[in-house]
Amino acid sequence: MGGPSSERAISLKSGAAVAKGLRAAGYTVSEVDVRDRSLSLPPGTEAVFIALHGEFGEDGAVQELLQKQRIPYTGSSPEASRTAFDKRLSKHVFDRAAIPSAPYEILRDPARRTLPLPVVVKPPCQGSTIGIFKVSAEPEWNRAFAESIRYDGEVLVETFIPGRELTVGIVGETALPVIEILAPDGWYDFDAKYTKGQSRHLCPAPLDAETARRCQAIALQTFRALGCRGLGRVDFRLDPAGQMFVLELNNIPGFTETSLLPEAAAAAGIAFPELCRRIMEMAAVN
Repeated sequence: MGGPSSERAISLKSGAAVAKGLRAAGYTVSEVDVRDRSLSLPPGTEAVFIALHGEFGEDGAVQELLQKQRIPYTGSSPEASRTAFDKRLSKHVFDRAAIPSAPYEILRDPARRTLPLPVVVKPPCQGSTIGIFKVSAEPEWNRAFAESIRYDGEVLVETFIPGRELTVGIVGETALPVIEILAPDGWYDFDAKYTKGQSRHLCPAPLDAETARRCQAIALQTFRALGCRGLGRVDFRLDPAGQMFVLELNNIPGFTETSLLPEAAAAAGIAFPELCRRIMEMAAVN
């Protein structure tokens, strides 16, 4: 838990919640606060539950260290983690696997944009909507680009998809109930995501049965195409015509009190300690 990324504070909350859940499930748990890109585990550690969000946790780095030590860990392999975390690599996988996603371009120069507004500007390798902007008018473009490019030296620019915000959690090979996110002004930013009461979650989402099944099927297709394992959460936009667009897969989704995966699990009848247990029991070295 913790870590050196911009998502450290959220990771500490996730880690504390997971530790509490695992203890309730009968495990002996040590909480390891990671402060840099190194890892020191207590002697006798049998397996690791990774609750590190952002860089070092979701980008495959900590997984590589654990793999070298032959210590089982939760979640995806280093390669799958890296691909899911880097939105540029994910987009290439989506294209090859015919997974629907928004038109996009990767830019280093703001003058080279070809997509018409509105667009979403995001750093390729950040999570929790950090550095992400919706640009609806030309005067906003240069500032949003300059803010976003500070993180990774490039930006991913996507056509903004109007419509509904949906997400599907995955545990093992099971797609959990679809959640609809109702955010202030229809924009699910950092505050909307992590401030209790800012957003409403409808779980299960008020969708017809066929749309819900299609959303879950595309989520599993995305999970498998990226080579993920154990757990994940796939975010979508559903446009007014009923077309679904995958935004991204979070390979280490949040476990805070406002997080979506635990909420979906609860709707499926899986209590939080049992959710933590199921994920822990899938820990492996790959």
